[in-house]
Amino acid sequence: MNATPAIFIDRDGTINVDVHYLNRVEQLQLIPRAGEAIARLNQAGYPVIVITNQSAIARGILTETGLSAIHRELKHQLSAYNATIDAIYHCPHHPDGKDNCTCRKPAPGMILRAANEHNIDLAGSIMIGDNATDLEAGWNAGCRAALVRTGSGEDALKKIDRQMRDRISYIGNDLFDVIEWELTHA
Repeated sequence: MNATPAIFIDRDGTINVDVHYLNRVEQLQLIPRAGEAIARLNQAGYPVIVITNQSAIARGILTETGLSAIHRELKHQLSAYNATIDAIYHCPHHPDGKDNCTCRKPAPGMILRAANEHNIDLAGSIMIGDNATDLEAGWNAGCRAALVRTGSGEDALKKIDRQMRDRISYIGNDLFDVIEWELTHA
């Protein structure tokens, strides 16, 4: 079976409002137009895979059970837009690197695992996020990468160097903007 391109999307700051360690279902709020953006991808036939660092687990702020509840709520909120996520991959590790994980963005582990499990064509895929680590994870996996200005996107733009900026496929106002660009330029 031929591999298919996918859209990898960061969660906090890209799909939902970043509340700094989202750890309760009640805190989950979609960014405007995120549901519509994912619905557009579904209609176009792209697998939608969420790739998210969740160090709140390693920090003891959130449990795996709590994260599952948040992801159920995320899927429920997206369903109001007829939008679905095909898979969610998360890294529960601390950013201090003491556990030698290969999944925490900017490492490509979550994307590579998703590609293996879902028969994804990485060269035809794109990683979308609001942070330099999202972009780097995509590039490290062999994907293109796009930045949203929501969440930490504006701050990320101020901090990245010219060489990195030149590698970004597209910089959009929000997820919907990036998806519209991707669908017309893919």
